[in-house]
Amino acid sequence: MIARLNHPDYDRWASQIRATGGCRQPIHLRGKIDHYDKATGQLLHRYTTRTEPDGVLRVPCKTRRASRCPTCAETYRADTYHLIRAGLVGGKGVPDTVTSHPTLFVTLTAPSFGAVHARCEKNGKNQPCHARRNAPTCPHGRVMSCTVRHSKDDPRLGEPLCSDCYDYTGSVLFNALAPLLWKRFADSVRRHLAKQGGLLLKEFRHHLTLSFAKVAEYQRRGVVHFHAVIRLDGPGGPDALPPAWATTEALTRAIQHAAKAVSAKVPAYADQPARVLRWGDQLDTRPITLDSDLTDQAVAGYIAKYATKAAECVGTLDRRINPLDDLTLYNLRDHARRLIATCMHLGSEPDLAELRLADWAHMLGFRGHFSTRSRRYSTTLGELRAAREHHARDTDITTGRLPLFDEDTVLVISEWEYAGKGHSLGDQLLAAAITGGCI
Repeated sequence: MIARLNHPDYDRWASQIRATGGCRQPIHLRGKIDHYDKATGQLLHRYTTRTEPDGVLRVPCKTRRASRCPTCAETYRADTYHLIRAGLVGGKGVPDTVTSHPTLFVTLTAPSFGAVHARCEKNGKNQPCHARRNAPTCPHGRVMSCTVRHSKDDPRLGEPLCSDCYDYTGSVLFNALAPLLWKRFADSVRRHLAKQGGLLLKEFRHHLTLSFAKVAEYQRRGVVHFHAVIRLDGPGGPDALPPAWATTEALTRAIQHAAKAVSAKVPAYADQPARVLRWGDQLDTRPITLDSDLTDQAVAGYIAKYATKAAECVGTLDRRINPLDDLTLYNLRDHARRLIATCMHLGSEPDLAELRLADWAHMLGFRGHFSTRSRRYSTTLGELRAAREHHARDTDITTGRLPLFDEDTVLVISEWEYAGKGHSLGDQLLAAAITGGCI
């Protein structure tokens, strides 16, 4: 720290830290950018990292995981918020007439794989977890009852009442097949809507567009469920109104039908028979309106919050786990450790190889994208990032930080290479102080 503070290029280093927005693990790049006159070949301007502190340029890591970098995750969360909200009220290239389109906020849950400790509330009062008279005793000698009124931060939440009774295999396989279940769910909604409108499925896209944006959330027990905004548009997307028969009620019926109808089959392996997995019985469908508690801002904020989270709430790691690692060396909850061990075990089965369970053991088997959208829902994260980059570039040109060149007459050649990431321990403390306003 003392060496960094006393170094002649400290001010430039601090400027880089501020430019990353306080990124916890900035990417180090080494290289240069040359600007040449296309007509004469004259070098007009050169930027090189040779003159930068430590010979590198530090840029934000842009991760979505709040556990790795809260600053970059907050940018991702904000972008997701605007993406979701634009599809509800317009903006970012979406017309404001989209507010009149039938739109539902849908939650698809996982089935039960065994009784777990839960926080139960009724009329605003915290209730006992699993209070049962004459509670049965499981085959392993445990009474399947819990009279504790769990607090929100109780570490037992999500833990099975009996770990030996819990279906760890089913939990892991459901996570692995959840993306396939979602795809089949969306296809089934389209088929049922076409049937309600008296259309053939191949005619559906000429009359109606099913637009959606969804996010996956881990429950404390270690399985994912999906929160989704599902909207009906006319042919081509939000610019066109859906036909008169495509109402909120029609969409609700289609979703309720699809949630019960779709399934995914796990092939037989070793001495285990094939099994069929479905969505859980709990299905929540609520209309999104501007004059109710479920407003566009509430829904966008709720979905964006989970876009930066993963399986950390279950007690697992936020990085890949080597199959040869000794899980007892990690600070893991017993429930998370058994879920990871199940992924490793099933990942060695040839009949389940395509699920890549060992590669995604740290995600407890889930290998889908956490935040996805249909093509015509609204804008894209890439467009939002590009707009931010253009704004930053225009600001730098206006303030004189970058020279202004005519892009039609100037050739830009850049060379970059990866040179590491993160901070040393001393730099971590200084960076936190700089971005926190202490230095």
